[in-house]
Amino acid sequence: MNASPASGIDQDTAAAGPLRLSVIVPLAPGETAWRPLLDQLAEGMPDDSEVILVHAGAQALPPLPSSTRSTLRQIGSPPGRARQQNSGAQAARGRWLWFVHADSRLQPETLAALQRFTQRADDALGFFDLSFSRDGPRLAALNACGANLRSHWLKMPFGDQGLLLPAHCFTALGGFDERVSYGEDHLLVWTARRAGLPIVGVGAALQTSARKYARHGWWRTTSRHLWLTLIQAWPQWRRLRRERR
Repeated sequence: MNASPASGIDQDTAAAGPLRLSVIVPLAPGETAWRPLLDQLAEGMPDDSEVILVHAGAQALPPLPSSTRSTLRQIGSPPGRARQQNSGAQAARGRWLWFVHADSRLQPETLAALQRFTQRADDALGFFDLSFSRDGPRLAALNACGANLRSHWLKMPFGDQGLLLPAHCFTALGGFDERVSYGEDHLLVWTARRAGLPIVGVGAALQTSARKYARHGWWRTTSRHLWLTLIQAWPQWRRLRRERR
């Protein structure tokens, strides 16, 4: 597995034993967007679940809100989203792992659909439909449309769609590739496809920030993402085709 050990402090260790769900949220240095997400999770998460905040580097871990101390943990990890998510997965006690970006926001149906999905017996890699918040240009709605078509038709969801899969499947797939500088979520999906793991929509939406489109411009950001996706997907598609022959 291309994973780093969970090297930081584990505050508020909950009772040992398997849980149904571990929510893993990697945080960039200085990231604050996780606080509204944490409030949403605290209100609706089932009792047999936990939330793991994975901080980058050796920064001090902030105190946890007292209202969520029974289900919220935080650890430190070497920086890099792939490393942080792998560290969170290694520390997790849940049978299902849900990887959520810090700027994601739950919609009214998100948690109900999540619970239905994790109660199923079949192994699968789940994803949510994507929507963007209003902190970016209106054209970002087109990107959300494209992402949802890509996910359902081409079976290529990305990390901002809240990838969800059983912990034993994540381990068998080798975790996120820590050698790449971007697209570790994209590559995990391709690995799952080669392994025959179904890529399935959860049946609800997850909202994410459109701030990158506002910061760097809609066209520049969109064209860059399309290009990076293409150059990463092309060799993966060829490999998948060879292996299925």
